[in-house]
Amino acid sequence: MTNGRDDDALSWDGDDDPTLDVGTSADPDDTPPDPADADVDAAAGAELPDGFTAVGKGSETVGAAAAPDMARADRGPMGNGELIGVGVLGGVYALFAIGWIIGGLRLQDWRPFLVSDAMYQGSLWLAVLAPVLWFATVFLLTRASRAWVRFAWLAAGVVLLVPWPFVLIGAVGQ
Repeated sequence: MTNGRDDDALSWDGDDDPTLDVGTSADPDDTPPDPADADVDAAAGAELPDGFTAVGKGSETVGAAAAPDMARADRGPMGNGELIGVGVLGGVYALFAIGWIIGGLRLQDWRPFLVSDAMYQGSLWLAVLAPVLWFATVFLLTRASRAWVRFAWLAAGVVLLVPWPFVLIGAVGQ
């Protein structure tokens, strides 16, 4: 009777890879080494990132990682709450851009009384692009900042970039 991996229910191409046999032995009396008896010096070269603390046996020999250089000051990946919040605010900014298009086009009838045609078209498209540019600028410039800084600037943009023509006149017009 064999004790190898050929007795498995399924066998796949590459199952004979020696790295897959970690911890198995042909001798049933051979016991695996106790992890508590591991050499403490192996942890001496380990480094932990900022914010992490080593605990347990040999934790005093674990050092902290070196501070990242300022050229690569990106923070870690966004958490679930931050990702959802940025997505919701991104949707608000997309709706603001649509609101500026609809409200600005509704004002075309009043345009001759306000400004010339070239000035109106330029300001209309700047107003449409303003929410998109604000969101992209805040998102890119606050990559290394804390989450509350990013949300403070995004909230300020929500207050400042309200599509007033759409709010006051609406899509139908009064």
